[in-house]
Amino acid sequence: MTYTSHEISKKHLYIGGKWEEAASYEPLYSPYHETRIADVANASVEETKQAIAAATEAAKVMRELPAHQRAGILEQLVRLLEERKEEAALLIALEGSKPLKAARAEVARTIETYKFSAEEAKRIHGETVPLDAAATGEGKFGYTIKEPVGVVGAITPFNFPMNLVAHKVGPALAAGNTVVLKPAEQTPLSSFLLAELLEQAGLPAGALNVVTGDGKTVGDTIVTDDRVKALSFTGSPAVGISIRSRAGLKKVTLELGSNSGLIIDKDTDIPAMIDRAVGGAFGNQGQVCISVQRIYVHEEIFDSFVEQFVAATAKLKLGDPLEEDTDVAAMISEKEQKRALEWIAEAVEQGAEVAYGHELADGCLKPTVLLQVSPQARVACREVFAPVVMINRVHDMEEAVQAVNDSDYGLQAGIYTTQLDTAFRAIRQLEVGGVIVNDIPSFRVDQMPYGGVKQSGIGREGVKYAMEDMLETKFVVFNQPRL
Repeated sequence: MTYTSHEISKKHLYIGGKWEEAASYEPLYSPYHETRIADVANASVEETKQAIAAATEAAKVMRELPAHQRAGILEQLVRLLEERKEEAALLIALEGSKPLKAARAEVARTIETYKFSAEEAKRIHGETVPLDAAATGEGKFGYTIKEPVGVVGAITPFNFPMNLVAHKVGPALAAGNTVVLKPAEQTPLSSFLLAELLEQAGLPAGALNVVTGDGKTVGDTIVTDDRVKALSFTGSPAVGISIRSRAGLKKVTLELGSNSGLIIDKDTDIPAMIDRAVGGAFGNQGQVCISVQRIYVHEEIFDSFVEQFVAATAKLKLGDPLEEDTDVAAMISEKEQKRALEWIAEAVEQGAEVAYGHELADGCLKPTVLLQVSPQARVACREVFAPVVMINRVHDMEEAVQAVNDSDYGLQAGIYTTQLDTAFRAIRQLEVGGVIVNDIPSFRVDQMPYGGVKQSGIGREGVKYAMEDMLETKFVVFNQPRL
């Protein structure tokens, strides 16, 4: 499929169950085609506060909505999204320059995420507490109940515009909360589709509000408004730290990215895993929080690994994200592409060797493979978020683990080895939120606990785990008179 034309539509704010015209709009352009695809509402502070007010009012309704009804709405959303999954994938490819086959995979994951949300809506429960374990607790019976926090503020990035939204909206609605959603400025169209589908699914008016516009204006209003009781943010560490410092007593979940490391032991079957490693490095142009960014290979197989990695990378097709066989398309913006080229040039100046890439083709940055990169280079010590991977030689697995840990981030790491003791030692020593054994750190399924340590954030996503920060625990004590 090739891009020819697209009807330019005016996308309004979605507040209180209605499409509200905004005071101003901004044109939205496709990153690859550089064509105007929509005019999107640019919300003001006052319009954002209107959305928060609508969510606050609807919180009273959602709080009383039985679990089976919340689950039923999410199940209906799943059915509606199944019917329009190709349209959703096209939107993602058009607004975010994600290759179509990857966009389809994202929609499939989004559907799964809402399925998990529907299921978890029916599993919210408390527990009994044996108060008589204390002498003063004799004759008393205690238990906990879980209640929705109220209004959840959700601020999402461009790289997975449907599924990362689902990881915030799904758990929030399942828990009986309402949501004020601020999608990324470049990728709001899939969020507007979500609002349309949830309205059709029977979600009460005001339970989801979509407010688009400038991150500082809209985001700051959501973060600082006392009516918002919980925040879920995915983005950069600098913004996440700022959010936490200004959020007051709100519950805050932050997923802040990484420079994920992959360790390759000397006994690894390279042909069996090389395509997986290449896909993890360059999928979605490397614009993935758990993209394979740093690879540490045992010296005994280093040359063979590099040769096979480069050969597999050279087979990737660059170009139009709407074409069925495209693997790598344009980055989200020319500014980000320029930054990536600058970081590559810096690494080369510091002694790195370019094994492949480091040039533009058809408006895209070719997948770039760098060897023996200095740990001080930005492509090593910061999140590159581009189709760039570094491969360094290590003497043993201890050196590899130490290199992975030499980072301000700690989201996920992967290790390939056939040795159980090596795997368990790495599991103990790696300073990350998730260790993936015999697979890449980019592995994620949507029910698993997902999050990191250090500057990779706080809290966990994965529907069940995300809901923990979207619920309050109330403790109840019955004093039982002696008979």
